[in-house]
Parts: sequence; C-alpha cells; structure tokens
Amino acid sequence: MFIDQVKVYVKAGDGGNGMVAFRREKYVPDGGPAGGDGGKGADVVFEVDEGLRTLMDFRYNKHFKAKRGEHGGPKNRHGRNAEPLIVQVPPGTIIIDEDTGDAIADLTKHGQKVIAAKGGRGGRGNTRFATPANPAPHHAENGEPGMERNLILELKMLADVGLVGFPSVGKSTLLSVITSAKPKIADYHFTTLSPNLGVVETEDNRSFVIADLPGLIEGAHEGVGLGHQFLRHIERTRVIVHVIDMSGTEGRDPYDDYVTINEELRQYNLKLTERPQIIAANKMDIPGSEENLKQFKEKMKDDSPIFSISAITKKGLRDLLFEIANTLERTPEFPLVEVSEQEEHVTYRHEKEEEKGFSITRADDGAFVISGPNVERLFKMTDFSRDESVRRFSRQLRGMGIDDALRELGAEDGDTVRLLKYEFEFIE
Repeated sequence: MFIDQVKVYVKAGDGGNGMVAFRREKYVPDGGPAGGDGGKGADVVFEVDEGLRTLMDFRYNKHFKAKRGEHGGPKNRHGRNAEPLIVQVPPGTIIIDEDTGDAIADLTKHGQKVIAAKGGRGGRGNTRFATPANPAPHHAENGEPGMERNLILELKMLADVGLVGFPSVGKSTLLSVITSAKPKIADYHFTTLSPNLGVVETEDNRSFVIADLPGLIEGAHEGVGLGHQFLRHIERTRVIVHVIDMSGTEGRDPYDDYVTINEELRQYNLKLTERPQIIAANKMDIPGSEENLKQFKEKMKDDSPIFSISAITKKGLRDLLFEIANTLERTPEFPLVEVSEQEEHVTYRHEKEEEKGFSITRADDGAFVISGPNVERLFKMTDFSRDESVRRFSRQLRGMGIDDALRELGAEDGDTVRLLKYEFEFIE
C-alpha cells in the first residue's frame, strides 16, 4: 500500500518547573534562595531517512508527544534538558500546518531536519527572583508549555522525470523496459494505483530517476479518477514525458488526449506548464499509428519534441532517453513551496504575536473570558499554590492592561473572570 498524505498531532515537551529552596547559611535571610531552574522540554524534530519510501509508518501512529524537562533542584541545580523526539520521514516530505495552511518545511535530503514543535523553556527557580527589596523570594515559575500543533505530511516523490498520459497508453511497459522496475501491467485501466520509480542509465553513462505515475483522465484536477493522488507527485519532476497511444486502439483521438492531459496539468498548477515536455508517440508498431502521427503533427501548436517509440519492441527508446538526459542537464529544479528562513538542517519560523497579547469576550452566563497565547502562557507558568506567585501573576495582568480593559467593558467588583478552565473574582 502506498501512503502519500497523513495528518499527525505533535506536542513538544513542557519545560521543567523551577524550584523554591533555600540554603542554610549564617547571616543570610532565610538561608538565601537556592532553587534551580527547570530543564527545557524536548523539541519534536522531523528528519529525513532515505531508507523510507512511504508514509506507511504514520498510518496507525499519528500522535507524537515529547518528554518534558526535568524539574529544578535544590542547591541551584538545573534540571536536565529533555532530548529531542526524532520522527523519521521519507525524502520528498512536505510538512504543512493544518490550522494555518503554511508550509513549515520541504525535506528532500538525507539527514535534513526541521523543528516542527519547539519545547517549552524551563521555569526559573526562586534564585532568579532575588532582589535587594526581596532577598528571599518564595516563588518560582512552572515550565513553559511545549508547542502543540496539527500537521499534514505530504509526500511528493523525488523523480527527475514523470511519465504522464491516459490510462493504458503504455507508461508502465515503458518504465519496465528502460529500468529494472517491475510495475504491475495489465489490459485494464488504472493498473497503476501508486507511483512506480525506476533509475535509467543511458549508453553514455548518464542516469536519472523516472516515475510512472497513475493515469490521468479529464477532471483529474478536481479529484476525478486518481486525481490529486497523481498530480501531487508530478510537481517534483523537472521534465514531463507525455506518453500518447498513437494507435488509437482505445477509441480516443491522440491529439485530443494530448490537449486534455495538458489542460489537467494547467488547471491543477499553472507552474506545471513551465516544465519542458517531451512527447513519446507510443505503440508505433501497430498498423495505423504512422497515419495518426502524421495527423497529430499537423495539429500540434507548440514545439515539444516528438519521438516515435514502441515500448514493446524497444524501437526509438535510445533517442528518447538521450533527449530526456539532455533536457535534464539544462533544466533547473523548480521550488515547490516557499518556506520561511529554511536552512540546511533546521528551519525556524518567526510567529508574530498578538499586539495586546490577549482578548476579552463575554460568555452567555455573563462571565468575562480572557484568552490569548501570552496570558495563557503566563497562567500556565504560575504556581498558584504560593501566595507570592499569585500576587506576581496579578501584577503581570495589571501590567498587560487587562484590569483596565475589564473596567472599560463594564466589569464591576465581584464579577466572574474566566481564563482557560479557571474562574476568578474581579476585585476593585
């Protein structure tokens, strides 16, 4: 089974909690703060493994949760950082954020890595909060929550050349003749249900990867037939070899086939029309093919080179392969997606924070509901078992302008304020 698109959930590790501790030392208030910081939570990292060919491993395992950092210890001991969670993917995998639709990374080379979810930083121990005014603080931070997100993994095969054409035009036969690949071949439509790859070596020792992709039909760009399952993989190819049944044994006109397939490519992605195209006029060993080829050339409106071949008898294959190799040498790679700040090993994406860091709405029961990544992160990093931490959290809310915003919305003494699943009382 060929799996080429999956949805997964990833959760990076939370940071370890900071500790409240004191050392016993003469003439130092409360012995002096000695609580260590928590360790950093584990990142979720996707890494390319060239030994993988499909996304089959993700069919049943779709949740990846990384470990949290170790909590801080006494005597200013820093908690251990958690090791990254490495998730192996095949070359050609594009990682997309399902919620935003943004492409996070396009992973093509063996060993290439990307951090898909960053682990939370460790919470600070009470040593970090010591000041001349408060030399013995009794509060520390909880670890920052790790990032969590829903991702789409999409596999687009790494082939230099893609064979396109209607079903049963001879693509699989051609692939089996020019490579050592053994695709399934039969007399019925859609024999090829998943892409088949093969390596071609020409007589002058040039080589390239060629893919026999599932047959197109009219409406494929809308998902008809094998639709997107095919078109997704043609995006990677640098050269398109359009295989046409010149014998017309299927009852179709060869030129109409040519126009229909190109229109499907254009409708799916306009950039596909930029790929150089070579026409392989197949089944030339069948009577009537020469006359059909003559009519085809008369109707042609572009200058794509045409090669007469017979995959069964191997006629014309040498010249076709030389032309493909020559075209590849002068054709650059086409970028698939625009990924911000992508590097060789790791991609970091800058995410713009909300201007205020919070928003306030009114619930049906009259409660004021505070939300926003900044305020929610502050809440999760506060240890509410310590009064000093609660007072610090209140000061932080006031500093963010939440108190004033509540008053502007009509909040009065005793009103209910909700943050996540917790409720507070508004006090003037």
